[in-house]
Amino acid sequence: MSETWVVVPTCLPTILRRCHRCASGRFRANGKFRVNANHKLLDAWLLALCEACGDTAKLTVMERMNVRSVQPELLNLLHANDPGLAAELLQDPVVRRRNRIALDWGNAWRLEGGTSDRPDRPHPPEGGSIEVSVRFGARIPVRPVRLIAEGFGLSRAEVERLLAEGNLVSTVRLAGRLTGDFTFTLKR
Repeated sequence: MSETWVVVPTCLPTILRRCHRCASGRFRANGKFRVNANHKLLDAWLLALCEACGDTAKLTVMERMNVRSVQPELLNLLHANDPGLAAELLQDPVVRRRNRIALDWGNAWRLEGGTSDRPDRPHPPEGGSIEVSVRFGARIPVRPVRLIAEGFGLSRAEVERLLAEGNLVSTVRLAGRLTGDFTFTLKR
């Protein structure tokens, strides 16, 4: 028996950065950009609002770029406040490092597939096995144990027990966090 699960983002992640006004550490990006032109040079920022006080932080996307070196499609997306571009830029390690931010993906993704979506479907039969292929719609760091527990409707302790007994096997290490596609097999 074989299945495919997909980890899908539901909204933009929370930005972890210290607020200069209230010392809160959480910002919410809503996909709005600010573009400023100074003669032939462009600056662009992604705007984020502090969850505590509402202060606006500007995350640098581009700085002092010549107008001719910016692709027109990118400029149109910036002017249109494209949320897809905002999600792509937040996942870019260069943008995160430049702005000294981290992302919190808690409550910003969901699992499509698995028994949590279809409670009427039974678990693998005794003595049988199921191979599950997990795909990521974005680079979302997720603990595989949590994902497997949610997908099969089990507790994390039960998943840890299956892993320790050798009934849950994978080519990747299931401890820690993963952001890329992987497969695993559950034997009952």
